[in-house]
Amino acid sequence: MKLAELQSFIRDARAPLRITGHGSKDFYGEALQGEPLSTQSLHGVTAYEPSELFVSALAGTPLAEVEALLAQHRQRFAFEPPRFGGRGTVGGMVAAGLSGPSRAALGSVRDHLLGAVLVNGKGELLSFGGTVMKNVAGFDVSRALAGSLGQLGLITEVTLKVLPLPAATATLRFEFDQAAALMALNRWGGEPLPIEASAWWDGALLLRLAGAEAAVGAAARKLGGDLIPAEMAAPFWTGLRDQSDEFFVGAERAVAGGARLWRLSLPSTTPELKLHGEQLIEWGGAQRWVVTPLPPAAVREAAASAGGHATLFRALDKGCGVFAPLSPPLAAIHKRLKASFDPHGVFNPGRLYPEL
Repeated sequence: MKLAELQSFIRDARAPLRITGHGSKDFYGEALQGEPLSTQSLHGVTAYEPSELFVSALAGTPLAEVEALLAQHRQRFAFEPPRFGGRGTVGGMVAAGLSGPSRAALGSVRDHLLGAVLVNGKGELLSFGGTVMKNVAGFDVSRALAGSLGQLGLITEVTLKVLPLPAATATLRFEFDQAAALMALNRWGGEPLPIEASAWWDGALLLRLAGAEAAVGAAARKLGGDLIPAEMAAPFWTGLRDQSDEFFVGAERAVAGGARLWRLSLPSTTPELKLHGEQLIEWGGAQRWVVTPLPPAAVREAAASAGGHATLFRALDKGCGVFAPLSPPLAAIHKRLKASFDPHGVFNPGRLYPEL
């Protein structure tokens, strides 16, 4: 459907609608509900200014297509959104709000979102933001869309900041247990080092350095460790970004057997969590993936005790709730925001929380 047809369809909707692109993130969030409303007809890059460091694209445009265009100009989405087998779309990237290995150093999807256009629950076309970071006064609605899982409206177009590819990169490997890796990450985090990404799993800590060639070389010599050849390091970081590497493949098998994959957001200084199961640590210690058969309450209590929260990322049974429960004031804000944009409650009902 063309944009005007989508607006009319939404305006006349009396039953729930499930916004979808290619379905690459259908597993994420609460159970899917409603009649599918596809964004695939919204396809194409509408503006790209390499010298101004921004790109605009319609929501149904494949993420891989936009990134291929950026690569021609040695530019990238610095937050490294997961592509889930190459099926992800630009709109789904923003709606899910997921970021990859470099998120701790270079920011999230929300940090790079400059503007957005969406159709609200009344079928109205609304535009927010622009093509530079500081372009509006008041509430920045476009950034509120990041991670909203389509609950506020049908995103039709987004504008994102892009960055140049680094002049040099290097990957270092260290043999550390989890406690030693966390101590090292926190120590290095306080130093002026060009660390762009980190990952610890199964006794090995990998660091990706990125920046000017001199800075990367000096940091590699200072830190030591084993230098991993670029042709071996690149597939690792790609697999980590796209959640297709060995850890996530094993996690999916474990989930099929009844375990759960959790994503914990914690202060980076949090020491080792003694949780039963496999753990993978990213973002300097701030993001921790845990595959475990432990009861959900035990995982959420461990995260909350450390000052963070736990999200149920993959599971056969999500009856315990996917996202951390909201406090009453936050729940009230969510409900008012939902009612403002989607007064009839037609968009992706219950995808974030059952009551929304």
